[in-house]
Amino acid sequence: MSTSRVICAGFGGQGVMSMGQLMTYAGMLENKEVSWLPSYGPEMRGGTANCSVTISDEPVGSPIITDDATAAIIMNSPSLTKFQDDVIPGGVVLINSSLIHEKCDRDDVQSYYIDAVDISNQLGGPKFANMVMLGAFLAIDDSVNIDSVLEAFKKVFGKSKEKFIPVNRQALEAGYNAVMSQKN
Repeated sequence: MSTSRVICAGFGGQGVMSMGQLMTYAGMLENKEVSWLPSYGPEMRGGTANCSVTISDEPVGSPIITDDATAAIIMNSPSLTKFQDDVIPGGVVLINSSLIHEKCDRDDVQSYYIDAVDISNQLGGPKFANMVMLGAFLAIDDSVNIDSVLEAFKKVFGKSKEKFIPVNRQALEAGYNAVMSQKN
């Protein structure tokens, strides 16, 4: 039995919420137990945003993740400061090194630095950075697979956005590969 408890955090407008929704919906498609709990700062776009995602083989007792995250996907510096301590020892912190220049303060977690904005720009613009980071997460956690995330994309964003699935697959794969190259 496995349970992934993930914090996704960044500025509003970075796709943090949709990243969490995609993970959650992908888990549902794989018949897992899931929860998604969003939290917004006082402003929407540009303010702080984070969500807690739980994907499990067992029923989820609470959607709240305080100090027991197995992973954190961090898109900006304030979120690194706020959430790195919520990851359990032995957990993983994925850091968008395009916008975060400091390192994770902890030596009891695995930290990966992904140049998500640069990778995204190579695919056509900065709007794919969240998918790059989601792909990075998929390299360290097998709670859901890429195909389920892309199937979830259709449900979360609707039929009109399906034309963006190929570039989003590239973004997921690029993030996955960025972590795999750091693991070797």
